[in-house]
Amino acid sequence: MTGAVIAATGLYTPPNSLSNAELVETFNAYVERFNAANADSIAKGELQALTPSSAEFIEKASGIKSRFVIDKTGLVDPERMTPNIPERPNDQISVLAEIAVEAAKQAIARWGKDVSQIDAVICAASNMQRAYPAMAIEVQQALGIDGFAFDMNVACSSATFGIKTAADFVTSGSARAVLMVNPEICSGHLNFRDRDSHFIFGDVATAVIVERTEDADGGWEILGTRLKTQFSNNIRNNFGFLNRCAPEGIGQPDKLFVQEGRKVFREVVPMVSEMIVEHAGELGIDPTGLKRMWLHQANINMNEMIGRRVLGRDPAPGENVIILDEYANTSSAGSIIAFHKANDDFQAGETGLICSFGAGYSAGTVFVRKR
Repeated sequence: MTGAVIAATGLYTPPNSLSNAELVETFNAYVERFNAANADSIAKGELQALTPSSAEFIEKASGIKSRFVIDKTGLVDPERMTPNIPERPNDQISVLAEIAVEAAKQAIARWGKDVSQIDAVICAASNMQRAYPAMAIEVQQALGIDGFAFDMNVACSSATFGIKTAADFVTSGSARAVLMVNPEICSGHLNFRDRDSHFIFGDVATAVIVERTEDADGGWEILGTRLKTQFSNNIRNNFGFLNRCAPEGIGQPDKLFVQEGRKVFREVVPMVSEMIVEHAGELGIDPTGLKRMWLHQANINMNEMIGRRVLGRDPAPGENVIILDEYANTSSAGSIIAFHKANDDFQAGETGLICSFGAGYSAGTVFVRKR
């Protein structure tokens, strides 16, 4: 059986950066208006006054300083506080597919081969713009790729699940090469009126090409992949096509992203840390000797603790890549952004880990070695 290699990656970053200060200014303007409009009810105890936020609170809680977004105008408008993303006609490429194509073009250019050698496209993301036709098929058509394509959703773990699926297609002989894309417009599913979560997410798209070992020129050998899911209600997004069947519930907060952050921290950190160490042991890899970890970019405190548990010490600078200060949480794309931006210094034979974790709960580990 042939092996599988991560041959190239691509990254599309939206042009609009939104700082914590800008986000807080808009949020606090909304809070002031809400509290003023409901002053009587608040005084009577019928409503609870909203609490303003601050850039310092956001950075301390998450490590996030800014994020990139598809549209900024709607997010800095206290009257709207959602992105302005006009609907497109069916004869135009959809927004999600469009940014996936941009990331894919970069990956294909870095790969240096013709798309005729790609036999499959996987669109792996936390939110799909529509049920069908699949965004992956739209990406396939836009790039002129033959073969087959499909969408998959495993929330923030979608990219590692996608790499695993792509590697399985390649090693089984079902495909010579697979393009896996992660378009994430997380600003569209975020409640920007919620103090505890309005700062968490950003928008981005990433792409990964996985191909057969015998066809690869360099790249990263996939040493092993592992997936894990465990049901939890602590991270939810209940938006879906059945909402219209129960119209009284359309405006409920859980139709957007909601989470019990402290519970997630307590439960996910040990689950992921143990999964990494156990998987490394089964592959004969000393986890303390990893040159680098490219973890899901959810929260700097989670990443630092997982790093300490895996390495058995505080990670040295560069060992545990953090990009969420600039990008925020970009769901499935976070670990791929980290990998894409911080691997040029690897020498042949050096080993690293791509790891994601998120709602479900779900988690995926992909150990790679520079060829």
